[in-house]
Amino acid sequence: MLLGGCAATSVAPPSGQAPQVAALAETDPVDTANDAADDPAIWRNRRDPAASLVIGTDKKAGIHVYDLAGKRVSFTPAARLNNVDLRDMGAKGVIVAASDRADVTQAHVSMFTLDTAARTLLPTGRFPVGTGEAYGMCLWRRTKDAALFGFVVLKDGRIDQVAIDLSGTAPRVTTVRSMKLGTQAEGCVVDDRTGLLYVAEEDVGLWRFDADPSAPTTATSIAKVDRRILFDDAEGLALAPKGRDGGYLVVSSQGDNAYTLYRLPGVTYAGRFRIGGGAVDGTSDTDGIELLLGNFGPKYRRGLFVAQDGDNAPDTQNFKYVSWADSLKALRLR
Repeated sequence: MLLGGCAATSVAPPSGQAPQVAALAETDPVDTANDAADDPAIWRNRRDPAASLVIGTDKKAGIHVYDLAGKRVSFTPAARLNNVDLRDMGAKGVIVAASDRADVTQAHVSMFTLDTAARTLLPTGRFPVGTGEAYGMCLWRRTKDAALFGFVVLKDGRIDQVAIDLSGTAPRVTTVRSMKLGTQAEGCVVDDRTGLLYVAEEDVGLWRFDADPSAPTTATSIAKVDRRILFDDAEGLALAPKGRDGGYLVVSSQGDNAYTLYRLPGVTYAGRFRIGGGAVDGTSDTDGIELLLGNFGPKYRRGLFVAQDGDNAPDTQNFKYVSWADSLKALRLR
């Protein structure tokens, strides 16, 4: 069920205008050609931030693990994994989940544990979710009880919520409810602080749901594709949380190779930037993005932003690393 809502409003820039922010590193290119690299996730090593890891999907081959220099340190073969997300579940390990499109009529979630010492992924199962082709994937760790949930965004706009039980020797994944948007959607992210799920409907805009499985399945429109602030396709989503419910929601404005920021909690327009202008080439046609705040070492003192690059010619696609502090500085934000 959908609810009407107002698009985010504030003073908009001239159409397409955005400052450039230089990428400070890039990953090794994926091994398969054309549209292959898709979505990143970030694990921060609290004891040794410089030893943090980036996970990136190759939707034709499997999942790569990269270090902060962009060097590939491991690869796990898997057929047609699209979006990926992770949560550090403490004693239960770093849990990684990916949307699995190997069967276009039956969506699946592929689960892994990140071995942070060996810097590799350990497969823990492949689980059916519902009918359809799985595109988007994001996780939510509920604050009140540390329960883990996943959201699988289907190509037709349906969103299946799954409960992920980690109490046994292998995960148990159970569908607990479904929601629906009108057309193709993919990117999603959950704010663990507020329990709010954000989903990008590619040609329409951004929607917000209550992530709790007992909540109504109604969606609230929070930002529209207007080809001024946000261009179609609206793709990957990421969060820069600040305080109790503040910070920024970031979206890949794929149609004009930019990244649009909305200020939380009101979802008002805050700025937009592009990646380019440095020793590392820029990005275009970005699908997935990820952002994690914190100290990642000298280059990324305030956080790491990772974006898929859809045109890394003459090489195959890859992922670019950007300092979040540099992004905020370019936009004159704090």
